[in-house]
Amino acid sequence: MSLLSLFDVHSFYGNVEALKGVTIDVAEGEIVALIGANGAGKSTLLMTICGVLQARFGTVTFAGRDITRLRTFNIVRLGLAQAPEGRRIFPRMTVLENLQMGASTVGVAHFAQDLERVMTLFPILRTRQAQRGGTLSGGEQQMLAIGRALMSRPRLLLLDEPSLGLAPLVARQIFAAIGDLNRRDGATVLLVEQNAHHALRLAHRGYVMQNGKIVLEGTGRALLANSEVRAAYLGA
Repeated sequence: MSLLSLFDVHSFYGNVEALKGVTIDVAEGEIVALIGANGAGKSTLLMTICGVLQARFGTVTFAGRDITRLRTFNIVRLGLAQAPEGRRIFPRMTVLENLQMGASTVGVAHFAQDLERVMTLFPILRTRQAQRGGTLSGGEQQMLAIGRALMSRPRLLLLDEPSLGLAPLVARQIFAAIGDLNRRDGATVLLVEQNAHHALRLAHRGYVMQNGKIVLEGTGRALLANSEVRAAYLGA
């Protein structure tokens, strides 16, 4: 059974249709990658899932519940968290304060345990706890953004371009951490990523989006081998 399902979803910016009948599924325990060029509609899809942009037609279902018309804060309380494109940490707050903000929807009962999980996943954050978020490097800020999302104990983690603007070595560290989360904790992840090679190597399944539509889907391995995907996104 799917943890997240979008069926025939259409989303608009004014009169401009950005999502044109998108249907995808994410099963519990999966990493699902969504790849596509800039402007394909990937971030719009995440905003629609989170309720920032409401679908005009179609349905969004999470954990068996129709969330199509729910407000964002109610969706978060159901167990969905996002690390957005551009990180969007609180730059004047310390690392620890950022992580405390992430835990604000679930209370303090498991705070120490969840904090230790984040520090184990991203050891550099342990040494940066008292440092303001805005003084961190780009890679450290991305780790903090993911850690902040994890502090809400999500059933589904949405990651929007986690490797954007990062050096290749740091990007590999981020992808390795995502893989560890899935293998060790069974985390369910929907990963939006322009780095198709890394995303599809990591993902159990993937979707290719063009102009607001899903044009291909399959296992990560199958999409990596697909000649159209290789020509368009892998430089082969």
